Order: sequence, then C-alpha cells, then structure tokens
Amino acid sequence: LMDMGDDKMRTLETTNIPRLVIAAPSSGSGKSTITAGLMAALAQERVVQGFKVGPDYIDPMYHTAATGRPSRNLDTWMVARQQVVRLFGRASAGANVAVIEGVMGLFDGYGATDESGSTAEVAKLLGAPVILVVDVGKMARSAGAIAMGYRDFDPALRLAGVICNNVAGARHAQWVIQAVESIGLPVLGCVPRSADLKIPERHLGLLTAVERQTEVDVFIRRAAEMMASHLDLDRVWAIARDVKTLEIAPAQYPDGMDSPHAHQSVRIAVARDEAFCFYYEDNLDLLRTAGAEIVFFNPLRDTMLPEGVHGIYLGGGYPELYAAQLAQNKPVLDAIRAAHKAGMPIYAECGGLMALVERLVDLSGQVHWMAGVIPGMARMQRRLTMGYRLVTARRDTPLLRAGEQTRGHEFHYSDWDSSGFDPADYAYEIAPREGHEGDERRLEGVARSHLLASYVHLHFAAYPAMATRFVEACANFG
Repeated sequence: LMDMGDDKMRTLETTNIPRLVIAAPSSGSGKSTITAGLMAALAQERVVQGFKVGPDYIDPMYHTAATGRPSRNLDTWMVARQQVVRLFGRASAGANVAVIEGVMGLFDGYGATDESGSTAEVAKLLGAPVILVVDVGKMARSAGAIAMGYRDFDPALRLAGVICNNVAGARHAQWVIQAVESIGLPVLGCVPRSADLKIPERHLGLLTAVERQTEVDVFIRRAAEMMASHLDLDRVWAIARDVKTLEIAPAQYPDGMDSPHAHQSVRIAVARDEAFCFYYEDNLDLLRTAGAEIVFFNPLRDTMLPEGVHGIYLGGGYPELYAAQLAQNKPVLDAIRAAHKAGMPIYAECGGLMALVERLVDLSGQVHWMAGVIPGMARMQRRLTMGYRLVTARRDTPLLRAGEQTRGHEFHYSDWDSSGFDPADYAYEIAPREGHEGDERRLEGVARSHLLASYVHLHFAAYPAMATRFVEACANFG
C-alpha cells in the first residue's frame, strides 16, 4: 500500500496485496465454513484481512474470529464503487492477503439483468480471482458443467479454480476432479462431508459468533484443520498472489474518511452484546475519524450508560431472543430513557428500534416492557422483510437533512405497530424497488430533533457526512 502525506492525511494510491474471492453457485453450498476455515489456515502463517460481500453481519464475525482482524463489508449497491475500493485498501493495510467471501450465488445481486451488488461485480472491481465452491454431494460429471457455465457466463471475470464440497469419498472425489479439470479449471481440493462442521441456523439465519463464544474457537480450529488437510493451500496462495496493482482513487467526499473532525472529546456509547451486535466496522471507523471515542456497553448486564457519553448508538441484533433479560435490566432502560429526555442524540437501527419502543412481543407471544422512548409495540411475525432500500429523509435528523437520500437495507421478522404515532415524525420515505411498479412508497422510522430510529441499516460510507453530523450533534449536546 502506497501512502502520501503525513499520518493524519493519507492519500491511498495503489495496493498489490494478494487477494481472492470465495464464491458459490448459490447459498447453502458451504462457502461460509470453507471461507472461515481457509482464513484461519492462512492466518497461521500470514496476516489475513477478511471481507464479506453484501449487507451481512454474521459471517464477518466468524472472519474476525478466524483472522484476529475486524472483517469488513464490501457492498457496491449501498456504497459507491470507488468508495468500496477505498474501504478495501484502507482495511487491507498491514495485511499479507485479503480473503473475500461472496454473497448468495456468484452473479446474484440487486437485479436479474445486471451485476449491481453481486460478488462478481466486487471481484472485477478489485481485480480479485474467484474460487468457486461447488456442493457436489449429489452430482459427479455435472460438476464440470457447472464450472464451465460459471467460467464462461462473464468472460471479464477470472474464475481461477474450484473447491468441491460435500464429497462422499475417494472415488467420488476422483470423478468430480476429472469432470472439472476436463474443462480446464483446476480443482484446489475436495472437502469431505462433515455434518457437524456447520454454523447452526435459526429464524434469522446463522447463529452469531458473539452468542457461542465458547464454541467458536473449536469450530474455527476444526475448520482450519479441515481446509489445511483437504485444500492445496500452496496453489490457493499462488492464485491470490497472481493479481495486478489495484488503483485507489482519492476520497470523493468533503466530509470523508480522511478529515478528522475538531471534536476530539465526544464519547459515543455503542451497545454491544449478544442482543446488539450488528454493526458495520466502517461505521465505527467513520465515527472515530470524525472525532468520536467509541465506548462499548452491554445493555443486557450493565446497569448504567458509560460515564461522560454524549450520544448513543443502538445497533441491530436479536433483542427478541433476550427480551426478558433486557426488560429485567430496568436501570439501563431507565438510563436510556433519561438520556433521551435530556436531549442526548440517539441513533438506533432495527434491533435498536425494538429496544426503544414501549413493548416487545417475542417469538412465544410474551410481552416485555422496553425503554418506552418510542410509542407502540414491536411484534415478531412469520413474514420476513428484507431487501435494499432507497431512503429519503423527511425531516432533519442527527444523520441526514430533509430531502437527502441514501441507501440501506432491511432484514427483520418483526413489525412496529405505530398506532397513534404522529405521521409528521416518520423518518424516511422508502422508494419502491426498481422493477416493482406495484409497490407504493411508504413511510418508516422515527425522527425527532435528537432521535433517529429505523428498521433500515445504513452504511455510513455511502454518505460519510452522516458520521460527521452525528458526532457534531453529540458535541453540541456535550
């Protein structure tokens, strides 16, 4: 990585870091386990920086456990392409290799006719070779057809090799190797069936690393041993090294990442525990760059907010699973309520919104009393609300000004019953997804002078002024 300027104002120009993308034809192919194991195996001799394509919080937790470095998200729909490159370059500084886990299928993204937001787009943008994980558990020669299709679908994409997963035995391995290599692609390893080497799932997807800390080390170690035994790590390393220099454009935002803010005494309390654990690491970095000190607290166990804080950031997670414990911790809920009453800026996303309402109805139908900062009730539903969102601020908030637009995403099984809520206090107008003309614009979230709470998760790098403004709002409170 080449730097220019002093330590405070660095212009990132190029990086030659070895890099590769782990992708798959579809979700459920085993790429998360293989990626975590590969990262851990490589980390035994090298400094590995992990990345995840798309709006995912759980896989990066396992990357972080495997590498010892915070994993980052690369999302070309929410964040401008050159800003994604810039985030990649900054996070990769000091690492020897970057391993990027894809999302869904290799070519799946925002729409059906272009690559926006897809793993393929990120791979091409970063000049990173792709290794395709194929679940061959119910096929043999067909593995070659799949590999050929993915190699030839987009000639601009470099598919450098295949990992065959869920292999039944030596004979099965021989068949799939012959099938794939007959079309000119190398097989970098055959991973055997292992029913117990999987990340457990539940209603919102995989269990988080935060929730199973006692098991994560064992899982990572076993995954690393599996990959070291069944993958040709020398060939993987050679593929990662065979990349061209990546050019990184200068910052494009006046309130961007490389302009530390004058407010160096602002302290922001960030909720982090089993119930609140969904944060983009770049969001925290941007707040720090804007001048804030991040102080983590544990709403499930702490009885008060950290001392001397000027703002609160409540991220997403699974408050519905810990609603009873959260409701019983009345002192911290009272502290949040008192901070709001005093005018302290509060930003809450998804699970954070659920903690701020009056009541939360969990999966079993039990009612739990929350902070009561926002009127109404959050109730778990059987229907999943998910997808990218284009949001327009309806009024000034601690992050956005009225009329400004940004991009985000939703992923939740709960709904907020806002009966009796003043429509003037809705935070956003949500635009319908392109191509879904039947969908109507809708109002979402809560915006009051110093409070912004919404189901929409925002990536601050999409518009770095959001971080600067939140720090400014906190400084004004202090």
